[in-house]
Amino acid sequence: MKTAYHRLLIKLSGGQLAGESGFGISPSVIGRIARELRDVHELGAQLCVVVGGGNVIRGITAASEGMDRASADYMGMLASVLNAIALQDALEKEEVPTRVQTAIEIQSVAEPYIRRRAIRHLEKGRVVVFAGGTGNPYFSTDTAAVLRAAEVDAEIILMAKQGVDGVYDADPRSNPDAKRYDTITYDEALSRNLRVMDQTAIALCRENGLPIVVFDMSVPGNIKLLASGESVGTRVGD
Repeated sequence: MKTAYHRLLIKLSGGQLAGESGFGISPSVIGRIARELRDVHELGAQLCVVVGGGNVIRGITAASEGMDRASADYMGMLASVLNAIALQDALEKEEVPTRVQTAIEIQSVAEPYIRRRAIRHLEKGRVVVFAGGTGNPYFSTDTAAVLRAAEVDAEIILMAKQGVDGVYDADPRSNPDAKRYDTITYDEALSRNLRVMDQTAIALCRENGLPIVVFDMSVPGNIKLLASGESVGTRVGD
């Protein structure tokens, strides 16, 4: 099996690192994710990852409960740095060389985000984990994922979901008649307000011609199949 992509970006939510508890970091879960990413790395793909912080705090949720929005978002960015360091540790236990770059400077634990340095790491076969979102409040880690993918010339964004195997026209958990799409355009995703990623991120993908694949990360081997060019989940593009 060979990679179908020279360089790809995977977007992980913080909640995926927590396991069934929904909070914190589960060593067994993050270990499984690291092994899945190792399998993609071994195909020969240049791999970068953006990780969220929702297993610690969701900025938009905290803001809705009365916290200052900017402060809540900065806390979410710091949470994503915690997750990135944990993912780096898990990947290196699998003997995958990994670097963390963060949009918020924390030089004791991670490199500052520098585009050319990130590309150089990828060229040397290192996985790069981008943390800290965009470094600005009011922007989600979905938007950060698209921004970083565009900056490092990734060919595709793999949007990992937990227990949801693609994009539906309704919530499949509450509507058994919900229809899953195999493919959908950016414009359809935007006009129907489908839960692919936030609308700013989808619009940025459209402007840069970046395809997105939404897939179920909880199914072992899915990410490797996608990296090898197999059809899994829902593809969003032109």
